[in-house]
Amino acid sequence: MYQPSHPIPVSIVTGFLGAGKSTLLNRLLGDPALADAAVIINEFGEIGIDHLLVERSGDSVIELANGCLCCTVRGELIDTLADLLDRMQTGKIKPVNRVIIETTGLADPVPVLMAIMAHPAIAAAFSVDGVVTLVDAVTGIGALERHDEAARQVAVADRLVITKTDLVSAKSAESFAARLAAINPTAEIVDGAAPMAANPGLLVAGLFDPARKSAEVGEWLRAAETGHDHHHHDVNRHDEHIRAFALLAGALPSRQIIEAFQHRLAREHGEHILRIKGIVAIAGEPRPLVIHGVGATVYPSRYLAGWPEDSAPETRIIVIGADLGEKAARDLFASFLDRPAVDRPDRAALEDNPLAAFGFRS
Repeated sequence: MYQPSHPIPVSIVTGFLGAGKSTLLNRLLGDPALADAAVIINEFGEIGIDHLLVERSGDSVIELANGCLCCTVRGELIDTLADLLDRMQTGKIKPVNRVIIETTGLADPVPVLMAIMAHPAIAAAFSVDGVVTLVDAVTGIGALERHDEAARQVAVADRLVITKTDLVSAKSAESFAARLAAINPTAEIVDGAAPMAANPGLLVAGLFDPARKSAEVGEWLRAAETGHDHHHHDVNRHDEHIRAFALLAGALPSRQIIEAFQHRLAREHGEHILRIKGIVAIAGEPRPLVIHGVGATVYPSRYLAGWPEDSAPETRIIVIGADLGEKAARDLFASFLDRPAVDRPDRAALEDNPLAAFGFRS
């Protein structure tokens, strides 16, 4: 295996669902300092979206789909890093000066770290330069209380970036920062709205040092190294409660249709929605529309500059839910696409009579 003259630094960007990882990456990758960085993006679920949301051309964005990075595609990460070295050696790509790994929001970062640190050949060519964890000021406390992965993402971090601080009071943001410091007192805490959060230096944290972490993190790392902490699941199911599914369609007649669907889904099922994100084709519009949402919150949609060269204009939406009824979501989507069926209203019926979705008729 090709060995660079110096180990290539690896930055791991993690954070629970909806924390803003893709937004951060887009902001940082626009800086010339990261022009020679390779980006590896992992997604949970069978249909990839996030790699399309990174507004960067070329072959330096690599998608790892078909599972959560801490589980089903961990071996694929090692293979991808090995292939990256091979392509540099053979001149297929120019040498990279950094690798940025964006994990899925459901990933436990500990097995990701060990995949790099414990593999002899990979560890000789790459060095973990730090873990940057994004935490959502609006939903972060709830995620920490309900999901072990969110707590681990915070505990392992070298740098914590609090996002969406503009949506909460200064007192709430300060209280949340104190909560994070109690979990990980050695991590630097950065406000996502601060200039530091837009600087590529955010990814440079110095070599990851397990000795500086808590005893609990040390136990996690040892368990991951021996394989005792590893678990398996299918590509769409994280545990018995959390699963992902895709809503697919061609070009939609208007932007208003998808936004109306998203608001309706959030209103009716928000407590069960961990994340909804999608790239949407609109008839007559050459640019793809990006939608996002967390829980009952629908974020403003926006257009990308254009469709990626290797992506056909089509609608792809990923819904990640906790005990969310997939059939109800699919039926609602079909209704807004004017695909009525028995006991399923069309869009006009929904908009004229909002109770139609619950089985009531005018």
